This record gives sequence, structure tokens and C-alpha cells, in this order.
Amino acid sequence: MEFATMMGILLSGLVLTIQIFFTTLVGALPLGVVVALCRMSKCKPLAIVTRFYISVMRGTPLMLQLMALMFGPYYLFGLQMGSDWKYIACSVGFILNYAAYFGEIYRSGIQSIPRGQYEAAEVLGYSRLQTFTKIVLPQVVKRILPAMSNEIITLVKDTSLAFVLGIMETFSQAKALAASEVSLVPYIIAGVIYWIFNFIVEVILTRIEKRLDYYHD
Repeated sequence: MEFATMMGILLSGLVLTIQIFFTTLVGALPLGVVVALCRMSKCKPLAIVTRFYISVMRGTPLMLQLMALMFGPYYLFGLQMGSDWKYIACSVGFILNYAAYFGEIYRSGIQSIPRGQYEAAEVLGYSRLQTFTKIVLPQVVKRILPAMSNEIITLVKDTSLAFVLGIMETFSQAKALAASEVSLVPYIIAGVIYWIFNFIVEVILTRIEKRLDYYHD
């Protein structure tokens, strides 16, 4: 197979890889905030349920979670899902998994803010929402960005787990090409593609971090 043809096939898989990546971020970043707030809630049942959810998401393999979402409806309820279900299961699985990790990162950032800042905001007449959005959140974002960056970079590599659902992303395409061509070249090219993707993400995150240098601990 010609190199150009091989690259075309792998880049077609990259489209799905990028789709999984951005779908996960769009869903997991805001959901992580909800998870963090529920985890810190004074309502004990809610906090306990959230802790259990986080424990399951962090304590079991993402691959297993994806397979459970993919095949669970049929084996548990006898439901025949459509052909698009694998994409939905993939998106939901990644979002739920990463929301648990992001939620714990958010929680650590929120709890790192001195209590005195909340009290000062209350004295100045700020509402709880104003305190969170104008005082707490800017500091939290700066503090958690390094940890969030690590998780986001890990997400780029974890997108390869979508192959278990038969989604032909970059790794799946490389695996199929390697089997048909009896060659390691597709895997090498796929590795370079992942590295470039990660490099671009890292550069973007580094620039964001520098732009937030207005705040110093």
C-alpha cells in the first residue's frame, strides 16, 4: 500500500479521535464542576452517592466502563440498540469517566481557597454566586490548570480505547492496516500522529497557563 493511501486512512481515523476528544471535554469539564459541588455538599446522601460514583469511575478500567455501556442495555434489559449506539456509549463513557477525575481536581482547587476570602466577600455584600464566579473561580482555574493539563493529555491517548466498541479511530485504523500489510509501519505513523496531537494540546495549555499568570499564590 502506498504511503499516501495509508496516511489518508489514518487521518480519517484521526477525525474520530478528535471528535471523541472534544466531545469528552465539552461534556466532562462542566459536569466535573457539578460532581465537585455534589461531593462537597452538606447533604450527606448526595455526598455519599457522589463519592461512590467517583470511586467506581476511578477504580475500574475505562475500557470496562465502555463495554458495560455498550452491551449493558441488551444483557440487562434485552434492548436492541441502533447502529449509532456505539458512538453514544463511547461519548457517555468518556464523559462520565473524566468528569469524576475533573470533579476531584475542581474540589481540591476550591478547598485550597482560604476561608477568609469567602468571609471578606460576604462582608463586601457579594452573593454566593458572585463570590464563586468573581473571586474563587479565577483562582481555582489557575491552581488546577497543571493537574487538568495532565488529564487532558491523558485523554488524547485514552481515545484509543474506543476501538473496543468497533469505532475506527486512529488506533483502530492502524491496527487494521498493520494486520493487512503485516507491518509495524502503521503503528509507528499512528504513534507520531498521537505525539503531534499531544504536542499541539500541550502548547495550547501552556499558553493558557501563561495568560493566567496575572494571579500569583
